[in-house]
Amino acid sequence: MESILKIYNVEKYYGSRSSLTKAIDNISFEVEKGEFVAIMGASGSGKTTLLNCISTIDRVTSGHIFVDGEDITKLKGNRLNKFRREELGFIFQDFNLLDTLTAYENIALALSIQNVPYSEIKVKIEKVAKELDIKDVLNKYPYQMSGGQKQRVASARAIITNPKLVLADEPTGALDSKSSKMLLERFNYLNKELEATILMVTHDAFTASYATRVIFIKDGKIFNELRKGNDTRKEFFDKIIDVVTLLGGDLNDAL
Repeated sequence: MESILKIYNVEKYYGSRSSLTKAIDNISFEVEKGEFVAIMGASGSGKTTLLNCISTIDRVTSGHIFVDGEDITKLKGNRLNKFRREELGFIFQDFNLLDTLTAYENIALALSIQNVPYSEIKVKIEKVAKELDIKDVLNKYPYQMSGGQKQRVASARAIITNPKLVLADEPTGALDSKSSKMLLERFNYLNKELEATILMVTHDAFTASYATRVIFIKDGKIFNELRKGNDTRKEFFDKIIDVVTLLGGDLNDAL
């Protein structure tokens, strides 16, 4: 299988020489094309810092991160902006939609920046709106939508450019259980039917159980890893809970 993401010996420090905090401690792993990987860990484990480094929001202290063969730790300026725009899709906990734009316009913005013709934009949006069941909200503004609808619009915006990698940061964190389940089922569709490669950070075992692999992080290091294989989602969920229990600390941090 082809690896879309390769992380080699990544470390990340914060603070000064007199007071250093190691947020990521020599982490290495790969994500293959078409995988749906969840990263789990309690608050302060380093999972969000790792996602920020992969998304180029933050820079590693040492080590290398390759996306589709390119070392993104070396990118700067226009090349870095082009990489973010064309190779990555972002889904945030708080949606990050522009309030003054309709759902259609929020999704179209990603394509407009790439100078995609209007006729092509229209076709692409109609297709993704059908896949994510948001056709009825395309002309609505964010304040007119439910949390679940806003997150599905944000997901459409993330995948509309066919990015190499979709990064999701606690995508169900602001949703109720019904909306969460609907969104995660859409994620499964994107992953299985459209072969989207998804890397998702979550503290929630139910959310993680929709992934095909879960990487557990504790104190900046990889603690354990589970692959779903032929397990049902319920069986996979139970295994995730077992590892969460071994992680220690406040179990509620990971449920």
